Amino acid sequence: MIKVLMIEDDPELAEILSEYLLQFDIEITNVEDPFLGISTLNTGKFDLVILDLTLPGLDGLDVCTDIRKRHDIPIIISSARHDINDKVEALERGADDYLPKPYNPRELEARIKSLLRREKHDFAAKSKKAPAKEKDLIVYEDKNEIHFKGEPLNLTKAEYGILKYMIQKEGNVVSREDLIYNVDSINEDSTNKSIDVLVGRVRQKIGDTPKNPKYIISVRGVGYKLVQ
Repeated sequence: MIKVLMIEDDPELAEILSEYLLQFDIEITNVEDPFLGISTLNTGKFDLVILDLTLPGLDGLDVCTDIRKRHDIPIIISSARHDINDKVEALERGADDYLPKPYNPRELEARIKSLLRREKHDFAAKSKKAPAKEKDLIVYEDKNEIHFKGEPLNLTKAEYGILKYMIQKEGNVVSREDLIYNVDSINEDSTNKSIDVLVGRVRQKIGDTPKNPKYIISVRGVGYKLVQ
């Protein structure tokens, strides 16, 4: 059974669509209030959302934005608003389809199944991709350990804190000041020079060299960037 959440303040339309779609194994749960609709989606399990735009208390475009921020679920806009700007904005905010009212319920049924087929195909394609390569540096916070190529590193508290922070910010530039203020085991009075010394020690323990680094890259005048 396909489970659909409909956010629609026209109960008569919702009832007609619910009765019609049930014969195609599509079960509709309709909510007239947009805030209750968002809450229902957050607590329930649904395959797709049908969303009206003209709703009491909150515009459907804002509802669409909120849903897309929280959920990766297909959204069909079902609206009497025919302005092209509404359609464009709905799609830009994350809707997958836009069906202007009035429409034949048969078309809605076809669009629901088409979207779900596409969703299933995309999921299958992602599943076939090669698994991500396991990274050389992995943090085990429960043990306060960092493993390098499967083996735990022998690190001081300051070295552990620095490397852990860099791994958390992987791919981003980390300034020396970032390390001073975000690593608990480093004194806030520490100098840039002392940070460089600690980073140098970490580099030695993972086989990195300043001239040809593989993991910890120096960013001139700023700090460091960890890549792996």
